[in-house]
Amino acid sequence: MLPCKRPAVFLIWAVLLTSLTACANSPVAKNLEQSLAADPKLQNNSAVFGESQVNQPQAQQNESTIQLPADFPKDIPLYSNAKLQEVTPASGSENRVSTRWLSSDPSNFIASFYRSQFQTNNWQILQQPIDDAGGAFDARRNDLLLKVSIQPKSVTKATPNQPQTATELLIEYVPNSTATAQPTPTTNSNETTNAVPQSGNPQFIGPVSPANLPSQPPSTANNQTTPTATAESQEFNDLNKIPQESRQHIQDLAALGVLSLEPKATKSNTTTTNQFEPSKIVTHREYARWLIAANNAMYASNAAKQIRLASESTQPAFTDVSAKDADFPAIQGLAEAGLIPSPLSGDSTAVLFRPDAPLTREQLLLWKLPLDTRQALPSANFNTVKQTWGFQDAARIDPKALRAVLADYQNSEQSNIRRVFGYTTLFQPKKPVTRAEAATALSYFGTQGEGVSAAEALKLKRG
Repeated sequence: MLPCKRPAVFLIWAVLLTSLTACANSPVAKNLEQSLAADPKLQNNSAVFGESQVNQPQAQQNESTIQLPADFPKDIPLYSNAKLQEVTPASGSENRVSTRWLSSDPSNFIASFYRSQFQTNNWQILQQPIDDAGGAFDARRNDLLLKVSIQPKSVTKATPNQPQTATELLIEYVPNSTATAQPTPTTNSNETTNAVPQSGNPQFIGPVSPANLPSQPPSTANNQTTPTATAESQEFNDLNKIPQESRQHIQDLAALGVLSLEPKATKSNTTTTNQFEPSKIVTHREYARWLIAANNAMYASNAAKQIRLASESTQPAFTDVSAKDADFPAIQGLAEAGLIPSPLSGDSTAVLFRPDAPLTREQLLLWKLPLDTRQALPSANFNTVKQTWGFQDAARIDPKALRAVLADYQNSEQSNIRRVFGYTTLFQPKKPVTRAEAATALSYFGTQGEGVSAAEALKLKRG
């Protein structure tokens, strides 16, 4: 039966084709032609025909067109699992080049990478995040200024409700030629280039007059407390968000020449303003410098209570602070006076000073209390501290710092903890200290009823 049906099928197709040929321009034929045509959506769908693989080299070619500048400094560490997304050439007065990157790795991995790279490759860390959740690193190496901003962000996959963690990197740098043309600071980024120790003069601490920089004579440990800059030149305009009392402490210390900060240009580039950045974390090197400068300014007329600065010929107490470091005289001076733990004081484990690490609350107390009491600190354990202060976290305080915390309690209302942190049942010994908190602590030296404040020292200086 099947062979009989085949001629009929052929006959039907022949009639149909003949009709289409004869009526090619008829509406019916056009509709039929459109119904049999290829779906244009299928032509554009590269996934169906495997065109994604065909077009992939072109996509990669487009991506590779974003390249780093030819003069991109080789010293800048690059995170291997980050793809370059955008390059913004240098523009404006800062002449800062900006590169934007994207990585699928979490931000704490990337922050840990850069922290390690900066520490092991002789970068001067000017600012760093408190933790590895995100933030910005400001670093300097020779004449290269670098800022690495790490920002976690959320990227949504094609599948709904499937979030993917990603991290955006912003690497900004000032080209070497531009950075070289600027005055090169020899201390932390938060000190002004007009207020750093002068080259070949490790004994100087405190601001100097810009006009006197070229011919400033060498200073000594005694004249460091008589800065040439006036109090007006150290007025800060970003103290409105801190309590009035802390604000006055900062201004008094600045007038004494204890604080040295970098004047920052406004957007108009016609005026400069002094920014203290009170909420910024203070580093070990900053606090060491301020501690000596404040003590020597308070006791300007009492040489027996001043701290001597070390000379460059002294054997360094710490392996990470060489004699060429701008803050070596202050850091080494504190070590030789036995005011900070070091091998000189019999602590063989304290071989690193970590100058750019954040200062903690317990370190603030440990370094300053000997200058308040001027005598040996009492024996203490965490039970004694808990009974006196009532701190719930007394067990978390480093055993070295327990004695300083207990001695501070004996200073009553003039204790550093009460003046700086107010009433609290949690000491939080490992919490970083802000600049405003450090300045508040340094605004008074001594015990209850027997001490001197920055305001009193300023009156004597002006009187």
